[in-house]
Amino acid sequence: VFETRLLAQRIVFIQGERAISDLLKQGGALEGWWPESVRQLLGDRSLANRSGPAHKARRRVVGQLFSSSALRRYTPSIQELIEELILELEQSEGPQPLAAKMRRFAFAVIATTVLGLSAGDRDALFADFEIWTQALFSIPLAFPGTPFARAMAARERLLRRLKTLLQASDRNRGGLDLLSGGLDEVDMPLDDDDLVEQLLLLLFAGYETTASSLSCLFRALLLNPEVQTWLLPELLASPWPFETSHRSPQLDATVLEVMRLTPPVGGFFRRNLQPIHLADVEVPADRVIQVVLGSGDAMDDADLACFRPQRHLDGSFNQTLLPFGGGERVCLGKALAELEIRLMAVGLLQRLQLQLVADQDLSLKQIPSPTPRDGLLVTVEKR
Repeated sequence: VFETRLLAQRIVFIQGERAISDLLKQGGALEGWWPESVRQLLGDRSLANRSGPAHKARRRVVGQLFSSSALRRYTPSIQELIEELILELEQSEGPQPLAAKMRRFAFAVIATTVLGLSAGDRDALFADFEIWTQALFSIPLAFPGTPFARAMAARERLLRRLKTLLQASDRNRGGLDLLSGGLDEVDMPLDDDDLVEQLLLLLFAGYETTASSLSCLFRALLLNPEVQTWLLPELLASPWPFETSHRSPQLDATVLEVMRLTPPVGGFFRRNLQPIHLADVEVPADRVIQVVLGSGDAMDDADLACFRPQRHLDGSFNQTLLPFGGGERVCLGKALAELEIRLMAVGLLQRLQLQLVADQDLSLKQIPSPTPRDGLLVTVEKR
């Protein structure tokens, strides 16, 4: 726990299980907080920028799209999109940018499977959505030509498209019909302007974390072929289409290890409305608290620095992981991301062998979420 000042804002950084646990136990003394660029790009109506009852009500509405029953409905469509990607990779020639493929797949799931958009509408949204996403954590100066200015213009185009699609859509497609149930439950009417801002956040929640997790999973397996050799028999014995009730302990452990080393949500922010104690340190009121979720112990422990999924099966690891954030503002897309990761690992690795292309930068860009710098270039062969 330590405090600094950044652009006139007092910020308290915390890391470690005890401090984070203390923070999450004091939710009543906290409110959400985001940097100014994020606040403007999400919008005033977005539940991410709301606190108290307004936040809880909107979260309950949008959360209907990520419920367990909704995920069961989406599963066949997700598996069809995986089959399409496998076919595309089988027919490809030369090195393929796997990270970009995973980003398009993740966007297709949230846009087509969840929101019910056609392929044409989905593709029209994707380019603007990428512009918007890449500037979320940028300097909020809207001068012509700056990333933030381009992102704000993309935001306006996205909101117009989403509003048009919402008014014209068949709400029995995708999961949009589930929103009406959520609205009835909270007894809170939302006009279209409010609803499209929630849909914009939903696109981000169901896309960015999933795309990052998928890229980091395949990066880890390709950099650690001995782990892939250990995991492959379980994957090859799994049913396809995959049954979500099927037990896959080694896959679960592998995903946990990816999340431990490269959490898709590297941290989150809160503001404390009153003094609180974190790991026996008093934090005065009205401080922005940035929670760092990366594994700090890995810097000092050779074993924790290694990618070793077996640690989650042999009882040697007992820390609590929060790769999607924690508390009442945990990432909305968490359950969808976990489903897509498992389906993709089984479907793709049963059918294809991937090899890393030499001489590429495999380090990770961290903003907005971890992704390989050179796009994770691979060659593809049928298994």
